[in-house]
Amino acid sequence: MSTPASSQPRVSLPLAYQQDLFEEVCEQDQLVILARGLGLLHIVTSLLHKYDAVGNNLVLLIGADDRENGWLGEALAEHAVRSGATEARGLKIINTEVASVSARAEMYKQGGIFSVTSRILVTDMLTDLMDCPKISGVVVLHSERVIATSTEAFILRIYRQKNQEGFLKAFSDNPEPFTTGFSPLATMMRNLFLRSPSLWPRFHVTVAKSLETKTAEVVELEVAMTDSMREIQTAVLECIETSISELRKSNSSLDLDDWTIDSALHKSFDVVVRRQLDPVWHRISWKTKQIVNDLTVLRRILHCLLTYDCVTFYQYLETILATHAPPPGSTRSSQSPWLFLDAAHTIFTLAKRRVYTGKADLSKKVPGKVPHGLEPTLEELPKWAMLAEVLGEIENDGYFNPAFSQSPRSTLIMCGDESTCRQIREFLQTMHETPLEDLINQDGELEKPSRASAAYMMRRKLRAYFAWKPDFAKLSALLYTGERKNQGQGQGNFGGPVNKIPSNESFRGRGPPPNKRRRVRGGAAAASGPNRQNAGAVQVTEEQSAQVAALLAGVQPTEGEQNLKQEIGADSFENMEDYYEFYEMNDLIVVHPYDGDMDERLLDELRPRYVIMYEPDPSFIRRIEVYRSSHKDREVRVYFLYYGKSVEEQRYLSTIRKEKDSFTKLVREKGPPQSMSVTLTLDAKAVEDPQEAFLRTVNTRIAGGGRVAATAVPPRVIVDIREFRSSLPSLLHGRNVEVVPCTLTVGDYILSPDICVERKSVQDLISSFKDGRLYTQCENMLLYYKNPMVLIEFDQNKSFNLEVCCPYPVSDKTYSYGINRTVQPFADLTGNMGQHDLQAKIVLLTIAFPKVKLIWSSSPYQTAEIFEELKRNQKEPDPLEAIKLGLEPGEEIAGVYNRTPQEVLRSIPGIDPKNIKTIMSEVENLVELSNMEEKDIAALIGDDAGKQVHGFFNRSAFS
Repeated sequence: MSTPASSQPRVSLPLAYQQDLFEEVCEQDQLVILARGLGLLHIVTSLLHKYDAVGNNLVLLIGADDRENGWLGEALAEHAVRSGATEARGLKIINTEVASVSARAEMYKQGGIFSVTSRILVTDMLTDLMDCPKISGVVVLHSERVIATSTEAFILRIYRQKNQEGFLKAFSDNPEPFTTGFSPLATMMRNLFLRSPSLWPRFHVTVAKSLETKTAEVVELEVAMTDSMREIQTAVLECIETSISELRKSNSSLDLDDWTIDSALHKSFDVVVRRQLDPVWHRISWKTKQIVNDLTVLRRILHCLLTYDCVTFYQYLETILATHAPPPGSTRSSQSPWLFLDAAHTIFTLAKRRVYTGKADLSKKVPGKVPHGLEPTLEELPKWAMLAEVLGEIENDGYFNPAFSQSPRSTLIMCGDESTCRQIREFLQTMHETPLEDLINQDGELEKPSRASAAYMMRRKLRAYFAWKPDFAKLSALLYTGERKNQGQGQGNFGGPVNKIPSNESFRGRGPPPNKRRRVRGGAAAASGPNRQNAGAVQVTEEQSAQVAALLAGVQPTEGEQNLKQEIGADSFENMEDYYEFYEMNDLIVVHPYDGDMDERLLDELRPRYVIMYEPDPSFIRRIEVYRSSHKDREVRVYFLYYGKSVEEQRYLSTIRKEKDSFTKLVREKGPPQSMSVTLTLDAKAVEDPQEAFLRTVNTRIAGGGRVAATAVPPRVIVDIREFRSSLPSLLHGRNVEVVPCTLTVGDYILSPDICVERKSVQDLISSFKDGRLYTQCENMLLYYKNPMVLIEFDQNKSFNLEVCCPYPVSDKTYSYGINRTVQPFADLTGNMGQHDLQAKIVLLTIAFPKVKLIWSSSPYQTAEIFEELKRNQKEPDPLEAIKLGLEPGEEIAGVYNRTPQEVLRSIPGIDPKNIKTIMSEVENLVELSNMEEKDIAALIGDDAGKQVHGFFNRSAFS
């Protein structure tokens, strides 16, 4: 459907680069890569409104998340009202909540703008529920995610095969993925079936000129870190450098150019390292695996150092120590290497010193006071004082500049995450409250507080810390006890009780018996005393319980603190008009976390006069530039806070440099205009040659000199609707196989009337063994098909090995065939293969079902080739017959579309294909099932299954 030129709606885009980009996108199909923060959603909204205002178009939006759907829906409604477009119908969202097939078919016939989840859309296209030739066009968001095996690429391939006239626009504001690999831009455009890229970096001439017409007033404030923070940062960076050097030594055969400290500060570093190590993950040492995990922890410590208060930061370090330090009895070689560095000792010592110093002398204890020799330090973050100073300057600016008194003077404080927002809100509430003892001078007189202080907030956090510490110590001890218990249970015979054989090994970790201890020169106390440390244990100074209790008594809340306003937990809002009123915009201070494109709406609605960037964010700076340039009548002053000579500043500069380098590479790959050549596997304007399609179906493997058989019908595979989460249906479709989506009761893939395949990824295989679902599935396949098969499929980017899939021991019971056993599916990180692992369970499966064939596939690509080989000389399956198999007598055939509640129900222990139908017919929803008594559930599905279901919903999270 084309849009008449006379009915073109008006689109309001205030900046020149937005207008140029919009006109360019409307003229031709292309991939638009825009720098972050330059208003990508505004361009997409204007484009969608252009087709929505006409009223006779069917446009699909794919790749949008829930927040973007909400943003675009509101923006389209506003555009329709402003432009007076009576034919506009807004954005219609089709997700898992829309389950009616007939309702979706009717919505598609009416036309409009649709945002459809990829899994629903691909099945609607394959079953012709959506008439693809009538689609006006497709708009793709987050096009950097469209790889060859993705569902979005599958949708675009179907769309281009059935519709060569509709438009196709793709958008992205993340240039880095387009620069990874060999000729990545051309590869991504081939997946998108596009030929022309459009690059719009921040240094684009039109963009720079548009944003420099009216710039915002920016005040850059460099905040100095405290000496303790600086030393901790240096120590953490030393740990990171040592860890990276160990990685480089152990993996010299890999591409190590990006393995630097600068790269380790970004979250993408974990992805880069893991992507390179995944193919050889089963061959690398335990030490390398541990270091990869440690790098994530160390980068998190750097972030918490600059954002957490000193008490919360020390509390976080204690949780890290509890989870990474060696438990009693372990050796140094099996724990995190960075904990044994001198820098780690510096980190923990200085972090504790920021909270309190000294050692309590209990002999001089004074009731209600801090013990003698033990004094709370409670070091405040330097940004707090700077924030209070900035707010004071803003308040003074309102008095000394009456010209701005008529316009809104609201203040917006932007932070990195919600936890930092809570911290700042609490600081702003208590910064003018000072403990009484801090206001008494040397003469015993009261003084007014000279500056804003976080003393009240820090004392409150210190009390919460000491209340938390005893419970945390109990939990840590419980975890160690449970771990030793699991290790002891893992040594039993398969299917029998654990054999507890006393040996010398049982004394490991506890020292030798008293009568076997060796005398040591210098006194026996050194050899046999109770304070002897285990080999390799991390030594951390811990206060005695009496000292902790004494310190807690010294920081009990005073009368002033008890009268201080607390956070409102809940309010019934009765008589709201008598107690509530609208905020005055002049005095309003909003603390909000960075939220990507959603920040643009926040700026438009709040219209702040002052913006305080508590943490640097390059994309938000550009949003401020766009906001200021788009509204020339609004004055904005921006305060930019950052820690000087810190990883925060380094990460900010590195982010800008990486984006600039990515756009530079894309510009070079694109080359001069009209010079980039992209070879498409399917031409958008040319239909596939019918003769070639016919020749693909020729069977040339008929033996005995028989006649060559040919049929114009392509091979057919019936696929269960739940399998469209994987990439295999897309690969089968790409090999000219007709994919028929259905809701199957038996099997996942039906290759012929006799061949049924149950596909299992490794994680799904583990869960299937845990709840016994795989045994039931094999029974059903044997009942209805001559050649049942179980396909175990691995990830193409990971090693073809079972050990890499689960790096920790798992214990569970299997309730099938009367077998009650404790199992450890995989080897642990130390490399010791347990006797009862996943391979043993697979052997038991083959013994129980000798007719079920096992197929091992290293990737979905190989699986597609295996399916082609299995289908040779086989009859084509009948979809209707495949759906009927496994149904109860008189049961109706289910629809072929999304059944998310059923999938959740299937994952509950005790639910199998036989009793799931009873549950669905007798119980309204999952909430009702979770609240039912065990006897009521047992009355529906039996005692054993009812006990499992009831135990699942009522099990404690700490058990």
